[in-house]
Amino acid sequence: MTSSPSPLRVSDSSLAGATDEEVEGLVGQTDLLVVGPGVLGRLVAAQWRKEHPGCQVFGQTVTADHHDELIKLGISPSLKGGRLSGQVPYVIFCAPPSRTADYAGDVRLAASNWNGEGSFLFTSSSAPYDCFDNGPCDEDSPIVPIGRSPRTDVLLSAEKVVLEVGGCVLRLAGLYSLDRGAHAYWLKKGTVEARPDHVLNLIHYEDAASLAVAILKKKLQSRVFLGCDNHPLSRQEIMDLVDRSGKFSEKFERFAGTDDPLGKRLNNSKTRAEIGWEPKYPSFAQFLGIQE
Repeated sequence: MTSSPSPLRVSDSSLAGATDEEVEGLVGQTDLLVVGPGVLGRLVAAQWRKEHPGCQVFGQTVTADHHDELIKLGISPSLKGGRLSGQVPYVIFCAPPSRTADYAGDVRLAASNWNGEGSFLFTSSSAPYDCFDNGPCDEDSPIVPIGRSPRTDVLLSAEKVVLEVGGCVLRLAGLYSLDRGAHAYWLKKGTVEARPDHVLNLIHYEDAASLAVAILKKKLQSRVFLGCDNHPLSRQEIMDLVDRSGKFSEKFERFAGTDDPLGKRLNNSKTRAEIGWEPKYPSFAQFLGIQE
């Protein structure tokens, strides 16, 4: 499906004197803005372009450090705070909260670039689910009350903005690839001051991207979805798999913690059924080529 032109709302002063004919067609019906085109955002952009030949993909960043890389990937870069020449039908917000003092404000700014026609998706975290006893947890489980944790307050405030403007939220489990994720961090550390029996949840970067694209294409409004592989593992189980895989030269020593909180066992069967999605990598073990 090619990107056919649709009218846009001009917000750039350089276009203010343009005729309707000149402005018409600058933004297409399948054009996408990626706010925070890092590892996940670039994968989303690549899959979106593959499924929507002829579309434009825009990428908004905090600095211009990686703009040359984005251009080579077919992503038109701009800086945070700048407005596109017109609003786009699809927006995904992948930027982390670590580089801003006003995360909810940044999300609101990103939403101002959305024309409301396609989908606005915010990638959040599964941290807000109020479960810390290694118990079961799904899309409808209770969330941590505002005021208990600064980390979850930031996420929930941003999610609130998204849902109010008609966007969707995708709460993601721990993202990983071969050289990124919790296991890679722990390998570098060697010894980690955390308990080994804490259960955590994973989703491969490629699977998080494919799920995000699938949700964007559904054009849903004000919904919360969950992204995970449905194979929760304890910290120790993860590092045992890393050791068994033979894919890593480093050797992990041990987890030395005893009294930090436990985790949760996520299940996103409801998301899978509604979106019609399955992961390419159903488990960390299968990703590593280990028979479970």
